[in-house]
Amino acid sequence: MVEFISYSITKPIKNLCISAKLVGNGDFTTRVPDSESDEIAMLTSSFNTMIEKIGSLVEDVKLEQINLRKTELKLMQAQINPHFLYNTLDTIIWLAEGNKTKDVIQMVSALSRFFRIALSKGYDFISIREEEMLIRSYLQIQQYRYQDILEYEINISEELENCSILKLTLQPIVENALYHGIKNKRGMGKIVVEGYCQGENVLLKVKDNGIGMNQEQIEKIKKLLIMPKDKNAPEQKGFGLFNVNERIKLNFGDEYGLDVKSEYGVGSEFTICIPKITQNRHYNI
Repeated sequence: MVEFISYSITKPIKNLCISAKLVGNGDFTTRVPDSESDEIAMLTSSFNTMIEKIGSLVEDVKLEQINLRKTELKLMQAQINPHFLYNTLDTIIWLAEGNKTKDVIQMVSALSRFFRIALSKGYDFISIREEEMLIRSYLQIQQYRYQDILEYEINISEELENCSILKLTLQPIVENALYHGIKNKRGMGKIVVEGYCQGENVLLKVKDNGIGMNQEQIEKIKKLLIMPKDKNAPEQKGFGLFNVNERIKLNFGDEYGLDVKSEYGVGSEFTICIPKITQNRHYNI
């Protein structure tokens, strides 16, 4: 009888100790089994309630951190390179001074279309068709400035037109291909953008035949995609890529994101993988 009483007290306490250790290791799903002893039952009930509340608080903090990071990335996304606007306006003035009226009209139209889509009334998601129009406008503008070195081709499957994409997903990748690939090689360069379905996913590729990267540079880019730069450090190559990659992962999960392949002297290929969202809808997160 004494042994039974002892066991009925020690077993629930051992269960409490086991659960406390699990909670200490970050497992807030564990629960202590009910006890027949009134005193121990009150203790286990209070302990289980405490675990539930702590777990809920931890999830709230995680969600708050994710939302804060999304907000930070959204602000960075909104900061379109001002040099792009300045240089475009300079080109428009230069064309106007040369009485190239048709070119001026095309440039202003492309710039207007670019910013109209880039702003998108504050929406975070747009259709892939709109994103394609945005990068067409961007490349059309840049081709005026770099007509001696830049050609481009865009081949995005029609079945993707009404699929949704995070706004300004492709543009930073295309910009990176131009400034760090094409501009650093001699002679004419080409940027090719492709998009197609692969099962339940959408794959978007940006290829260039620019200067490419050696293995050390590729590893630096891949590390940057995992870990952001120091906010106080000067702007570095690839941060736009990190921004795109983290926005994708925060919204869709770690199985999605950006991958890079490159060969020095040959060119680079960036592949974006996102889920296929077929509803033609806009989000504002």
